[in-house]
Amino acid sequence: MGRAFEYRKARKMKRWGAMAKTFTRIGKEIAICIKTGGPDPISNSRLRVLMQNAKAASMPKENVERAIKKATSKDQADYKEVVYEGYGPAGIAMLIETATDNPTRTVANVRSYFTKMGGSLGTTGCVDYMFERKCQFKIIGKPGLDIEELELEMIDFGVQEIFEEDENIIIYGDFEAFGPIQKYLEENNFELVSADFERIPSETKELNEEQMAANEKLLAKFDEDEDVTNVYHNMKE
Repeated sequence: MGRAFEYRKARKMKRWGAMAKTFTRIGKEIAICIKTGGPDPISNSRLRVLMQNAKAASMPKENVERAIKKATSKDQADYKEVVYEGYGPAGIAMLIETATDNPTRTVANVRSYFTKMGGSLGTTGCVDYMFERKCQFKIIGKPGLDIEELELEMIDFGVQEIFEEDENIIIYGDFEAFGPIQKYLEENNFELVSADFERIPSETKELNEEQMAANEKLLAKFDEDEDVTNVYHNMKE
């Protein structure tokens, strides 16, 4: 079935919260992005991507403008991106990405979720090796575009897989290739729908219904936490 099938399948393993939480997550990413690259989307390529992601998520334009303005003010919280690793019920590997202004609070919450739901918070590196980190772009195709030719042309930019999904084109590449791929797409006038990073499990673990339900309860707790931006796992679905 090829790598494309595995990527499509893996994308379903990425846990997203409700729309309000998605807006909060993008707002935090904007704040972190502006802190490192400045508030001008012309010179800050990552900010351009986040603004497009906000549009794809139906985030109102005024919300985006407010997030950018707040990020440049003295009142902006100092968010840090912290990744936690652990095991859910039945030994399911989990990676929890967070954006927090209080790591002490966040790690305490993450630890309590694991403990209460029958899992355990691990040490750095305990499950990270089980996941491949990729960048992923979603673009709108052009009339007469040859997907195979595009893939061959973009291999030198770090692209590993290109395939069609619904009416869009999905591009997967090395984690480090995000910048070169974004630059190629912009210079060749492709319309970007969204872009992000994903962690794809190298292997998945099959569970029975009871084990699956226990892990779903743990994932629900992470979904409710505003500091948590993404959760990845290796459950077979």
